Amino acid sequence: MNPNIHTRGRRASGLALSIAALLFSSAAAATQDDRGVMDTLQVHGFVSQGFIITDDNNFFGPSSGGGGSLKFTEVGVNASLRPLPNTLVSGQVLSRRAGDEGEDAVPRLDHGVLDYQFLSDENRSAGIQLGRFKNPFGFHNQTRDVAFTRPGILLPQSIYFDRTRSLGLAADGGSAYLSQRLASGDLRVQVGVGRPQAGRDLAQVLVLDEQPGSIDGRTSAIGQILYEHDGGRFVAALSAARVRARFNSRSSGPGDGDFEFEPYILSLQYNSEDWSLTGEFALRKSSLSGFEGPQSARNFDVTGESGYLQYTRRFLADWQWFLRYDVLYLDRDDRDGRDFAEATQLPAHSRFAKDLTAGVQWRFHPQVLLSAEYHRVDGTGWLPGADNPDPGATERRWNMLLLQTSLRF
Repeated sequence: MNPNIHTRGRRASGLALSIAALLFSSAAAATQDDRGVMDTLQVHGFVSQGFIITDDNNFFGPSSGGGGSLKFTEVGVNASLRPLPNTLVSGQVLSRRAGDEGEDAVPRLDHGVLDYQFLSDENRSAGIQLGRFKNPFGFHNQTRDVAFTRPGILLPQSIYFDRTRSLGLAADGGSAYLSQRLASGDLRVQVGVGRPQAGRDLAQVLVLDEQPGSIDGRTSAIGQILYEHDGGRFVAALSAARVRARFNSRSSGPGDGDFEFEPYILSLQYNSEDWSLTGEFALRKSSLSGFEGPQSARNFDVTGESGYLQYTRRFLADWQWFLRYDVLYLDRDDRDGRDFAEATQLPAHSRFAKDLTAGVQWRFHPQVLLSAEYHRVDGTGWLPGADNPDPGATERRWNMLLLQTSLRF
C-alpha cells in the first residue's frame, strides 16, 4: 500500500479533531454565556450492516466465494450546535468498511462545517460554509452515507461511483448558498471551491496505486442549481464541477501527471402520493496528462455518459419497492469497449455496465430499516478494483443479491 494513504488519513483525522474542538468549544462558550443555547445541541447516528452474494466477480469483499461477504458496514455519528442564531457548527465522523478498500474502517471526517447565514427572511436565505463540505451534485450525494435517505442499498453506480467515492464525496474549502421562494416553487443554488479527497480508490482506477509517489487533490469547483415545484411534486437540478488532482512522482516513479474530471448532471424527479419516478443523466469528461516517453501511454482524454431511471412504489404504511435500470459507458466513442480491449488487452466489458435492479424496503420502526435488492449486471464498468485485482478474471454477466439492516438514533 502507498504510505501516503496513511499521511492523508492523519490529515483527515487532524481536521476531524479540529472540527470537534470547534464544536465543543462553541458548546462550552455557549454554556457560559447562555445555557439556553445548549438546547440547540443535537447528536444523531446510524449503523448499517450489509450482506452481499454474487455468482461471479466480487463486490465489497469475497462475495462470490460461496459464503457471501459481510464487509459492508457503515457507522456514523453527527452533531450540531447553534452558538448564535445565524451560526451553525456541524460535523459527522464516519467509519466505513466496503470490501478490501475499506477493511481498516478507520473513523474519518465525513463532513464538518461552520455555517454562517447572513440573510434570512420568509422568502430567502443565504449563507456560507467553511470546512469540509459535502459536494452538491445529483439528488443523493450530500446524504449518500445514510441508508434511510438512499433510493436503495446501493446508489445508482452510473452517477454515484463507489469505486472512486472519495473524489466526489466532499471538499475542504468553502461554499456559498442561496434559497429563494418563488410564486411557483423554491429555488436553491450552491457553489463551492476547495480541495477534493483524492484517495487510494482514485489511484487504483488510474493504475497508479503501486507507483512511488502520491496523488493529491488540487483546487476544484462545483455548483448546483435546484428547483422544487408545488411542494416537491416536481424537482429538477443541474450540477457541474471541475475536479482536479495531481500525481507527484518520486524519482523512481513514472513522472508527474495531472487528472481532471468534469461531470455535468441533469436530475429530474416526479413525486405523487404513492409513487415516484426519478431519472439522472451525466456527461463526464476525464483526462490524465503530463506523462512523457514510455509512460505517455498512461495519458487519456475521454468523455463518458451514464444515467438511470427508477420507479418507486410506496404501499401499506411503511413498505416500498423499486425497479431501476442503470447504464454506464466510460467512453461514449467506444461504448462496447472493443477499441480499449485491442489497445490494452484488457476485457472490453470493463468499459461499460448495464444494471437492472429490483428492490424492496421495510421500515417496520421509524428507526429501523430492512432492505433487499437484486442486480442483474452486464459489464464490470463500476466493479471495485480492490475486490477484483485481476480484470482478466472477471465475468461480463453476473448477478448480485444484497441485504441490509440499518438503525438510526
